[in-house]
Amino acid sequence: MVNRLTTILLLILAALVASPSMAGGLKVTPDRTRIYEGETVTLTVEGSMKIEINLDNLFDIGNANLPSPDIEKVEPDFEIVGQSQQYSIRTVNNEMRGEITWTYQLLPRKTGKLRIPPLSFRGDKSEPVTIEVVEGSPPGDTSSNRDAFIELSTDKDELYVQEQLVFTVKLFFRGNLIRGDLSTPEHPDALIEALGKQREYRSSVGGQRYRVVERRYAIYPQTPGTLELGTIHFEGQARDSSGQLRFLRDSKRLFEIPVKPVPDAFTGDVWLPASDLTLTSSGLESLTETEQGQNLTRTLTMTAEGLPPSALPSLPQSAPPGIRLYPEPEQRDSVISGNGIVSTLTRVSALVPVRAGQLTLPEITVKWWDTQTDSQKTARIPARTLTVTGSGSRQATAGNSVNSGQPSATAETGGNNTDLWVWISLLLAVGWLATTAGLLWLLNKNRKVTGPAKREPESHSDIQLFRELCAAAERGKPATLSLLPRWIGHHYQRPDIHSATEAAQLTGDRELMEEIRRLQNYLYGEATSSWDGSAMVAALKRIKADRKEPSPAAARHLPPLYPEGFHGA
Repeated sequence: MVNRLTTILLLILAALVASPSMAGGLKVTPDRTRIYEGETVTLTVEGSMKIEINLDNLFDIGNANLPSPDIEKVEPDFEIVGQSQQYSIRTVNNEMRGEITWTYQLLPRKTGKLRIPPLSFRGDKSEPVTIEVVEGSPPGDTSSNRDAFIELSTDKDELYVQEQLVFTVKLFFRGNLIRGDLSTPEHPDALIEALGKQREYRSSVGGQRYRVVERRYAIYPQTPGTLELGTIHFEGQARDSSGQLRFLRDSKRLFEIPVKPVPDAFTGDVWLPASDLTLTSSGLESLTETEQGQNLTRTLTMTAEGLPPSALPSLPQSAPPGIRLYPEPEQRDSVISGNGIVSTLTRVSALVPVRAGQLTLPEITVKWWDTQTDSQKTARIPARTLTVTGSGSRQATAGNSVNSGQPSATAETGGNNTDLWVWISLLLAVGWLATTAGLLWLLNKNRKVTGPAKREPESHSDIQLFRELCAAAERGKPATLSLLPRWIGHHYQRPDIHSATEAAQLTGDRELMEEIRRLQNYLYGEATSSWDGSAMVAALKRIKADRKEPSPAAARHLPPLYPEGFHGA
């Protein structure tokens, strides 16, 4: 066993350090001379050399120069995608000769008759070889002759400009893929979006089992004429069941697709070619009557199948006189379906009626082109009429019901029950007075013991709250009336402040109280002029700069026993 390994080692070293003297010719042999585009040809190059072994070159492996022919001559017409070499030694006429075999995998760069020029190796040259590369695929079933191929398809043969085209790319291959690169579609005048992640599955074609990679794209041509996508390429390497490495390549080009211009029959403002488009409204469906100053919320949604979110036009932001509109920023979203992209545009708006009477929200219409029926259609949200009553009408109705002349339950029960309710009322009144007196006594006691609370430095949240309050006040937003008691409560350390009126009373600032009245009239009354919030902002800054404690009368102020607007009998 040792002698055998020694012999093999000597033969290999002898081949590596063989002398430059050369004998014999150089032979070039392709495995095929006619192939189809995308297929590889195996080129075998055979050469030989005389071997001289001595102690000087036997161990001088570091200076070994592996011999090879000038195979780079084939690169203008072929790509070298793989190579290997083998050595063998034999004795001819008492001379040791090394025979070298190089194997190259060549992939043609174009079709036609391609020439492999004569190759040189240490003074010897080979004969030229011609390889014919044929366009297309082998006759019969493609899958039975090729290890990889591409299929391209679309969901329609023609379309309108900016209409969605679903483009599907399928790659079929055999073996275990080691490396692969599948190109993506490109076009300078088209919007192209991938439809989700690629799918991977197995399929049988012509009795052969293939692994399939499927990718889908939504393509929106932006100019009429002809849509011509670039060639889709695939290059990769795979191992077959025997472990042999195979080089895979294929390319396919999509047929030309006519792109029609906007039809003359379309009369809309924005061209919207879609398979379906709807408009919906929510928030006011069950509402027919509301009060002046009531906050209402309305959500408008546009849903389109076959259009990207960026193509949807903005929804209207108008309201009739008597309703103030406060729209939020639009939201654009999309989901992937079996037919492509489904996009939605949503706008949420706050509506505040400021005038009593019959107020009508106008109809909303959007004209679009139905690509299924090839006709114009109109999406519509019908007009809606609201009856707006005065802000105090409900309270007045409640008060009128007390004095309506209807017999009360107490009147029907007799005099004994009346006397009983009188004593119960007196006991409740005495209890309430005792509770109030106890609270005042505890409050005064705590103030005498602890004294006025020390004011803490302003936190970041306090500063941010004040900024939001001033910004809302300057623009006359309804949020001013909710932000004001929050900030005043922080400023004076009074968490029991819940309304703008309480906040103004606590500060004792007459100008602030007047600006609150003006703001309420502007928001919920018959405002005849625009709002100028500079006076309110100035009052707020003045209160913020004045770090004094509130007046004793304001400090002793207790929150009302009943909520504002509650009326007892």
